[in-house]
Amino acid sequence: MTTSSETPRPGPQQAERTHAAASDDVDVMAISPVREEGMLTESRPADPFDADTEAEARDLAGRYPDSRSALLPMLHLVQSVQGYVSQEGVAFCARQLNLSEAEVSAVVTFYTMYKRKPCGQHLVSVCTNTLCAALGGDAIYERLSKHLGEGGTPLGHEETAGEPGEEGSVTLEHAECLAACDFGPVLQVNYEYFDNQTPEKAVELVNALRRGDKPQPTRGAPLSDFKAVERQLAGFFPEDEDVFRADVDGPSQAVETVRGAQLATDRGWTAPVMPAEAPLPETEAK
Repeated sequence: MTTSSETPRPGPQQAERTHAAASDDVDVMAISPVREEGMLTESRPADPFDADTEAEARDLAGRYPDSRSALLPMLHLVQSVQGYVSQEGVAFCARQLNLSEAEVSAVVTFYTMYKRKPCGQHLVSVCTNTLCAALGGDAIYERLSKHLGEGGTPLGHEETAGEPGEEGSVTLEHAECLAACDFGPVLQVNYEYFDNQTPEKAVELVNALRRGDKPQPTRGAPLSDFKAVERQLAGFFPEDEDVFRADVDGPSQAVETVRGAQLATDRGWTAPVMPAEAPLPETEAK
């Protein structure tokens, strides 16, 4: 045994143990700096997914030759129940698809559409990519951040004004390109487009959402709420054809979007056809 004054010898020094066991008369709860209800119990939190959700998860898994391919829609199903992907949601998907929780977590943390904390009734995504930013997207985000904040503190990225999931709650986020440069600056509410925005129009929009209104998007389907959209992204739609056409299948293209294709048709423009036997250019050997 070495004393504290001795110089440690080089090389690995394996410890006999890495902790000091408490004796039977030590009150671990009393000396802990953390006070949480049930912190030392073996009980697990209640599973928020009922039998219907499990049946829908099995349905999703059965749609693919390899069940693990159902992970992306299944994560949307989880969000349609909880409003985000919790650790319970990760475990749920892992059980259904015979994956490890680490494999599921790797996917959840890669895609920005999967939220790691509860989302509001409405998700407001402001495009701040290059073109929209130059046209005013940054100014829109900054105005909404200040408008939705409290006590002089702006609302941060993926933070929520109001109680998450409750009526009128709004989660704000930066978004990369929303593929609507012809209408920039744009934002989305629950992934539906609101085009040609200004800071003033954006503030009016979120005020309407917080009142419980659901303004009509510029194009696309009528506005619903975050959980309902997540259910659609999971692949579950109204069975009634008329309801589906009215509530889900709203066209998102506009005259501006297809103007180039229309000009090409009107003027007989076609893309050059590559000859079937065209030689490939030589590449330098490495």
